[in-house]
Amino acid sequence: MDMNQYLEVFIEESREHLQNVNDQLMRFEKNTDDLGYVNEIFRSAHTLKGMSATMGFDDLAQLTHKMENVLDAVRNHQLDVHTEVLDALFESVDALEIMVQSISEGGDGQLDVKLLVQKLQRIVAEEPVAQHAASSIEYDELVQTLLSQTADQGFNAFEITVQLERTCLLKAARAYMVFDVLEQAGDVIKSAPTVQDIEQEKFESSFIVILVTNESQEKLQASIMEVSEVESVKIAAIPVKKETEMEELVSAEVAAAIQEVTVSAPSKLPVEEKRQPSNNKTIRVNIDRLDSLMNLFEELVIDRGRLEQISKELNNSELDETVERMSRISGDLQTIILNMRMVPVETVFNRFPRMVRQLSKDLGKQIELQIVGADTELDRTVIDEIGDPLVHLLRNAVDHGIEMPQARLENGKNEKGTIRLKAYHSGNHVFIDLEDDGAGINREKVLQKALDRGIIDGKTAETLTDKQVYELIFASGFSTAEQISDVSGRGVGLDVVKNTIESLGGSVTIDSNEGYGSRFSIQLPLTLSIISALLVQMSEERYALPLSSIIETAIVQPKEVMHVHGQKVIDFRGAIIPLLDLKELFTVPNSVQGDHYSVVIVKKGEKTAGLIVDSFIGQQEIVLKSLGHYLPGVFAISGATILGDGQVALIIDCNALIK
Repeated sequence: MDMNQYLEVFIEESREHLQNVNDQLMRFEKNTDDLGYVNEIFRSAHTLKGMSATMGFDDLAQLTHKMENVLDAVRNHQLDVHTEVLDALFESVDALEIMVQSISEGGDGQLDVKLLVQKLQRIVAEEPVAQHAASSIEYDELVQTLLSQTADQGFNAFEITVQLERTCLLKAARAYMVFDVLEQAGDVIKSAPTVQDIEQEKFESSFIVILVTNESQEKLQASIMEVSEVESVKIAAIPVKKETEMEELVSAEVAAAIQEVTVSAPSKLPVEEKRQPSNNKTIRVNIDRLDSLMNLFEELVIDRGRLEQISKELNNSELDETVERMSRISGDLQTIILNMRMVPVETVFNRFPRMVRQLSKDLGKQIELQIVGADTELDRTVIDEIGDPLVHLLRNAVDHGIEMPQARLENGKNEKGTIRLKAYHSGNHVFIDLEDDGAGINREKVLQKALDRGIIDGKTAETLTDKQVYELIFASGFSTAEQISDVSGRGVGLDVVKNTIESLGGSVTIDSNEGYGSRFSIQLPLTLSIISALLVQMSEERYALPLSSIIETAIVQPKEVMHVHGQKVIDFRGAIIPLLDLKELFTVPNSVQGDHYSVVIVKKGEKTAGLIVDSFIGQQEIVLKSLGHYLPGVFAISGATILGDGQVALIIDCNALIK
């Protein structure tokens, strides 16, 4: 077997099983009377053990085997559940995740788990489970009848006794490999012990199998002995009468029952986990293939724009109809491709309950994490980037937000704090809110830290609103931690969070009520590669403004423009907002001022501004292309796109302009 062929599937399925173990452990910790969670954990651990043994990752298989012993003792009421048991299981999952990560990075998945194995062994005295002897196998009437029928067809029937080495740790895995060899050679009719008992390792070191095959005894012997940790194999031919020699034929009822007696090889999944085939058919697709598909479609979008441009210039009705149909079909294709790349935020959120649990224990706090809207979907490129900012915000909420239990009781609160993580769609955006019922943000403390670090001066501090003060915690190097800890207080601050989110075309805002809690709200685009934009003209150059940043467009007369401290401003719906002349900012040549201003009103968070352009061209879907390594850090330009006529238009970063 070429193991490399299955490595990617092994890694993905291992991660899924480990995530399930994590989730079920979290639920079981809250309700230790419900052994249904333990059965779910056991099934995933059992499957992971079988896969690991088959792939040759012995450390993984050994650790999951010891976890199984603990879980089996719990579900059979032989072990009381307490903190030490749960901590050991969580610690085991951590080790398993490290090993799987090592394998995914090209490593061998090895890890020194001796101490952890010893801890699991101490928790439960590993008394032998009632073993099933494999000294004999019963030939009942149905088996005899089936053997007679196969003899009529010229097949051989063998009784095969397999003895594993006494030192074999993964008996079920080795038995599976033996059954796999036998299934390739013929049909397994019966086994002793039963398949279920063999899967659960309820046998000592040997088992017996009845096999019907057309293979020779010598070839079977050699094939089974190739399996590792098989000590010996005894094969004996079974003498049976042909069905034509039997005095009575088997009744129809018995014949029907015979069909049910055939035993298949032990699967990698426990028997109780087998399900009926689902009507939902899915396949795993390498993400690189989806990226390639997306890149090709982006080129198609560019060519579509070019065809639409040519169609307008030629004014040919048949061409117009064809281009319109192609545009409609490619639009549907675009929707399908974008949906294929959408991933539930659950893939990111799933790791947070465990993280909050551990942080709570480290800090001596009691915290409940509530997750809402985990099925909300985002493009995988956004999903890949949003994980770290959310981790940072969660750690901040646990450390700075939620108070110690005694302090909460003194303030009339429940000693257990609550953090609520919510995701939801709104328009072409996804919002992620992180809210806690902790201490909130202390305005004076934030101001003093900002003054001490020279982020603002005293005169500015007197004019700031509460929201502007809260924004200061996003300044580089800002931290209100009194002491350095493993959780926060290392001078990193939340500027990394803000920069990452804005680099994704999103924004983050803060709302807080001192003494009652805080809320961080993140706004993200659904996708980053194809966006809707407003094309604008400036002299002979064209630029694109993302529609997600635009409130509206307006025509402003020169008399409506005012000047405040040398800055052009206008009255926009009762609010004074600044005007930025893009031709001046980007030094556009041959710029001539007309008799009015064409203004695009854009917004970032709570800030609004007007951008002056020469004229509006219209709305268009564009493909966002990076400027690459040759033009890094160009002010207020987030990328470029190729228009229908083949010309390049720069994409303006409205967030950078307003900042």
